[in-house]
Amino acid sequence: MDRSAWAAWPSGSDPRTLERDLHLAREVFLTTGAPTPGVRRLVLESWRRSLESGVDPERSVPRSDIAAADLAGYRREHRLSLAIPVIRRLLLDGLGSDGMVVALGDTRGRLLWIEGDRVARAALEGIGFAEGSNWAENATGTSAPGIALALDHEVQVFGAEHFAAPIQPWSCTAAPVHDPLTGRTLGLLDITGGPSVAAPHMLALIRATVAAIEAELWAAPLPAAQAREADLRVLGRRRAGLRRGHEWTDLSARHGEILLVLSETPEPLGAAELAAAVYLEDTAEVTVRAEISRLRRGMPGLLGDGGPYRLRTSVRSDVAQVRDAVRAGDLTAALAAYGGPVLPASVAPAVEDLRADLTNEIRAAVLASADLAALDHWTSDPFGRDDWEAWARLRDLAPTGSATRLRADLRLATLDLEYGP
Repeated sequence: MDRSAWAAWPSGSDPRTLERDLHLAREVFLTTGAPTPGVRRLVLESWRRSLESGVDPERSVPRSDIAAADLAGYRREHRLSLAIPVIRRLLLDGLGSDGMVVALGDTRGRLLWIEGDRVARAALEGIGFAEGSNWAENATGTSAPGIALALDHEVQVFGAEHFAAPIQPWSCTAAPVHDPLTGRTLGLLDITGGPSVAAPHMLALIRATVAAIEAELWAAPLPAAQAREADLRVLGRRRAGLRRGHEWTDLSARHGEILLVLSETPEPLGAAELAAAVYLEDTAEVTVRAEISRLRRGMPGLLGDGGPYRLRTSVRSDVAQVRDAVRAGDLTAALAAYGGPVLPASVAPAVEDLRADLTNEIRAAVLASADLAALDHWTSDPFGRDDWEAWARLRDLAPTGSATRLRADLRLATLDLEYGP
């Protein structure tokens, strides 16, 4: 996509004329569904996604996805907490009295920190721009935070480009923030205020600020909640990755399976036991010994010497993180950490068992809860999209006449047609 497509103001445009034209274009779209010249393609596509998600274009107000009692603990452990001093130094010192606010959100679009002009903050709270509220596209409609997460790119949204009418008096510039160690998205940075927030130079400003945040993350030690010898990532990944301090390694498929099995097994495993857990063949002991030798050479100190095989370094996987959150009753944390099935491409017997067990455990917890946000998250992700029972539970809990209730009814009807009653 052309770099200029991410900017809200075309070169040489008059913002007042642009605002008037956008209002007319949005009315045409909502009335006829037809695209209108002058609307950026990424905005038009976002309008369509917002409509398909059931967002109300006239009365949509973002919902709060995190209870106040849980927000403080979640923020304290979130890696983006390290970004606050950078943001205050680079943005807030200059924007604090200019009618603008700065927000940091997580990968689900939930705003975790909001700082800036007090008058603007109070006004924005009236449209749901508050800490804990969800500004993902499927919850609030077109906005810079929503598009930044959906497309993984910095972007501006100006006035009437917002899908929901209550948000249109505001403009915003937002960008995703990535973990410099893994490349995975950590959340988003957003600046919201009047029309000047959509000025072209604001894109350069937010890019520079994100670069400074990511440099800070690279240099900073891991938070206490994440401080451990090694961190194994297997959820939603074709191949596992391992972080040791600031070093990230993309593992081979077999090495990822071996480390996952060993991290899940409290007692050392003999060659025959490990081979049975990882390989489909009956005669794989020689092969597993060769893989262990390669793993020891590539990652000295990770495994104990000799056999049976055991981890010398403490390795904690994201499987354990999700499992602990589920068992603690914290579905918000569990779903935030659950990035998908365990090594979905793996056919190792122990991995397939673990994949099924974890999916069933988190699904059972979601279905047993009365947490509307958790059910909405589960059914919105690929692994829950065809879960008829979860959609039925979501429908039963959603208020009558709500967009969520309508979306659940429509999805259930579709599933019934596709798979039968």
